Amino acid sequence: MNRSTISAAGALAILALAVIGSSGCGASQGAGPPPSTPSTKASTLPGTDRPAVTIGDKNYTEQFVLGQLYMQALQARGFDVSLNRNIGPTEVSVQALQSGRIDMYPEYLGTWNTAVAGDQQQYPTVRAAFAAGQQYAQAHGLELLHWTPFSDVDAIGVTVAFAQQNGLRSIPDLAKVAAGLTLGAPPQFKTSTVGLQAIEQVYGVVPASFKPLEVGDQYKQLDQGIVQAADVNTTDGQLLSGQYKLLSDPKRLFGWGNVVPVVPAKVLANEGPQFGATIDAVTALLSTAAMRELNAAVDVYHEDPATAAKQFLLRNGLVPPS
Repeated sequence: MNRSTISAAGALAILALAVIGSSGCGASQGAGPPPSTPSTKASTLPGTDRPAVTIGDKNYTEQFVLGQLYMQALQARGFDVSLNRNIGPTEVSVQALQSGRIDMYPEYLGTWNTAVAGDQQQYPTVRAAFAAGQQYAQAHGLELLHWTPFSDVDAIGVTVAFAQQNGLRSIPDLAKVAAGLTLGAPPQFKTSTVGLQAIEQVYGVVPASFKPLEVGDQYKQLDQGIVQAADVNTTDGQLLSGQYKLLSDPKRLFGWGNVVPVVPAKVLANEGPQFGATIDAVTALLSTAAMRELNAAVDVYHEDPATAAKQFLLRNGLVPPS
């Protein structure tokens, strides 16, 4: 797959359009001009003399990469930023944000709405889901900044060969092969209301058997034919190989997985408009293809998340060459 990154200028242009056309995409929207190039002299960088901030991330590859992307981009703008890596699951992250132990963390929109806001409604568009999440955030002194172009949600993956042999394009198509189908997924997927139960109830697909898998084993099991379909994630780096097909989810059972940086309103005020604008400039670059490449760099090619993030930011002009 060709690299699908856009220039920093393109990212900022996207951000500018979002400012003009959006009625509420976070406090940073419309708060000031886009960041100047990282080559600005240190004495004039917008983050100079601003209060120190701590970014938290959760305990898996994609979050480690996101934490590094946001931290390094902000540091290049002169902000005093540290990273609290592996802060923990959502409930721990929110508690750390409320207590002031961290000042920002990247959350998934669907997780924010369901696990934090307690909103179980299914929204037809990402904009509608964001508006609901933002309303809850602002009522609690927080802001959701703009969402990423990529959406990382569960998906049902099969090999390209299996899909072609059986004419599979969407999850409902699995009904044609259900009698001989073994579905592999982490154990919790079997009992989750947005897992196997939803597939059975909404799409009428009842696999012949279910095989519990450890996270990360799905693709090996598919390759060996031990399972014919598996629960994967839409931004997995392994998908770059072209050997796997994600079956479409026409009813959007798995919701919206766009990342929204969560920041207390008082932090945005203290850090100034360029803080949020810098975060949004990174966010605008994160397409599905770009996120798969970053995840693959770490999970497949064993790069350190900090290195993968720096190379990405360098290619897109958001940090200066060292």
